[in-house]
This record gives sequence, C-alpha cells and structure tokens, in this order.
Amino acid sequence: MQYSSIHEWITFTDLMSNPYVPFDTYNLPFDIGYRLWEILGGLIAWLVNLIWPGNPISIWLVDEQVLVLFGLILFMVIIFLVAFVVCLLVLWMERKVMGRMMDRRGTMIGLKGFMQCVGDGFKTFMKENTIPTKVDKMTYIWCVSLIVGLSCLVACMIPLSYRWYVVDYDSGLLIIMAFFALAPFLILVSGWAQNNKYSLIGGMRAAELMISYEVPMLIIIATVSLMAGSFNIGDIIYFQNEHLWNIVPMCIGAVVFFACAVAEAERVPFDIAEAEAELVEGWQTEYAGMKWGLIMLGDYLRGTVSCGMFTILFLGGWTLPFIGDASQWAYLPIPELVFLLKNFLVFFFMILTRCALARVRTDQILNIGWKVFMPLAVVNLMIVVLLKDGGVF
Repeated sequence: MQYSSIHEWITFTDLMSNPYVPFDTYNLPFDIGYRLWEILGGLIAWLVNLIWPGNPISIWLVDEQVLVLFGLILFMVIIFLVAFVVCLLVLWMERKVMGRMMDRRGTMIGLKGFMQCVGDGFKTFMKENTIPTKVDKMTYIWCVSLIVGLSCLVACMIPLSYRWYVVDYDSGLLIIMAFFALAPFLILVSGWAQNNKYSLIGGMRAAELMISYEVPMLIIIATVSLMAGSFNIGDIIYFQNEHLWNIVPMCIGAVVFFACAVAEAERVPFDIAEAEAELVEGWQTEYAGMKWGLIMLGDYLRGTVSCGMFTILFLGGWTLPFIGDASQWAYLPIPELVFLLKNFLVFFFMILTRCALARVRTDQILNIGWKVFMPLAVVNLMIVVLLKDGGVF
C-alpha cells in the first residue's frame, strides 16, 4: 500500500469557505479551535490511516462538518479558559492591591503570588464533600450548580472584541442582564434549602439587595440603549467610538451603574448576603470544600462581568479614541487587550471601594437604592432624552 503523507491529512483551508461555519463574520476563538482540530484531527487521521489504510474513520475526521463540530467544542473550551484566567487575574490583583493598602505585600507564592490562586483551587477540590443531613438535598445541590453555571455562562457571553464573541445578538444586553439577575433568586432558594437560620437570613438579604439596585440598573441600561438606538453590544460600542464615550455625557449614570454593579457582584460594601462577621458566611454557611470554592469562583466571575458591562456601556468597549477598534492590527490581540485592560481598571476601583467603605445595613441599602439611585437614574435618563431631542447625539 502506498505511503500517505501527513500533509495530505493536515490542510489549512479558508475558514469562511466551509459552508457549515455557524458565524456570518470572522470569529477569532472559533478560528483557533478550527485550526487546532485541523492539526489534531489530521494527525489522528494520518496515524489511523497508517495502521488501517483506506479506512472511513480517517476520512470522517477531516470532513468539513466534523471540522466545524470539533472546532465548536474547542471554541467553547477556549472561551471558558480565557474567562477563567481573567477571573484568576482579578483575584490575584485584589489580593496584591489589598495587601498594599494594608501595608503588606499580599500573596507571594510563585509568579508574584499568582500561584496562590491555583493552590487555593486545588485545596478546595481536595477537601471532603460533606452535605448536612437536614437540608433539602436536591435544592441544595441544584442551586449552587445553577449559580456557578449561570456565572460561567454570563462571563463567556461578554465579547472581548468585534471578533471575540459567542453570539452577535441584537438583544445582547437584555439577555446578559436576564441571566445575571437570576443569581439572587437562586441564593434566596439556596438559603431556605440549607435549613439554617443564618443561611435563610442571607438569602432574604440577597432578595432585599436585588430589589434595591435592580430597577436603577435596568433604567441606566435602557438609557444607554436609547442613546445608541440599539440593544446590540457592538452598536453601543461603535456609537461611542463615533461620538463620545458615555461616561462623559452620562457621568451620573456611570456612578450609579458602578455602585449597582458592585451590589450585583455582592462585593463590599454591599455584601450583606454573606456578611461573615454577622452571619457566619451568610447563605454560603452550609457549603464547604469544592462547593464553596465554586461559589467563590462564581462570585469573581460575576465581578468580571460587572466590570465588562461597565466597560461596554461607558468606556467604549474594545475601542480607543482616534484609533477605533484597532482593526488595522488584526494580526495582534490589540482590541482584546484593550477591553481587558479597561476591565482591570474598573475592577481596581472596585477593590479601592472595598478597602475604603464599610458594609452597609439592610435598611441603608434599601434607602440608597430607592431614595438615591432611583432618582439619579431618572435624572440621567432625562439628560439623555434632552441630548437626543436637542440633536447633540
């Protein structure tokens, strides 16, 4: 039997010429996954063909539909890995910045302290998986699974650039916020399912917190969409690129949205659902080991999503003034790095807020939400209506 060269199995074709590609425009993470499977699948097909010449499996592995299928699988893995690494980076940044604020170095284990995050993850996964005897077991397990799963889903849905996205949906902001807003409901149900008074109080506090910030946040999102004339994330970003970043004409809305984003991520000073000094660990009291570690991962994922939403709504997303989306440097990850650097900047201010402010009481957050955030959100809406009606934008 004639020898088959590996070059006959590993071929790099034009991505968009494949009729089964599910994207209308170029998608960078899908391109990476597609090329990886062209290499890996072609290598496997070549090896199988050496052992079993002329077999149908080798032909199947390099078929156009199979390339798209495994390219999509690797695409999802790449999207999640990037979101996971960004989550670890913001965790490392918080530890280092808070260490400096407390006049100490912060974590110092490996790579300037970054390996402490990895070590903590392994530690939680190695701990015993315990479940209290008197909990509602199904609800207890499903709530934490849905909280972590939704946090991962929303983190992956945030686009890093015009070419790094999951789906280019016209109602992108509404979909992200709909998934984002489910977490407090699940926290309330989880607090009830644990059959623990501290957990139940933490769940009730999460519901109170959501009532106080959710409406002002949605008003501001609607205001931004009114300014851009679209709920599409790309349209909002390019509107800012063509005119002015929204943080300038909507400075009041930016401050309110930042405060609501901190509350959405359940960070100090709005971490009343956890409040370890008052409620042991709040709604997380009966979760230990791997489950507690995944909950903390979900918290930081929601924190990065909050920063990403602020970047999209008020800081021009992946664009820069006088440069745009840097598409002239398409061979470099410039737009993605710009977006991530803006995210880290917003998270840095979240860290400063945590260091500077004390936790608020439940009555205070309700008063702030309805008596301060709500009027300011309406004022911000009126300003945008006047600007649009006056033809400024």
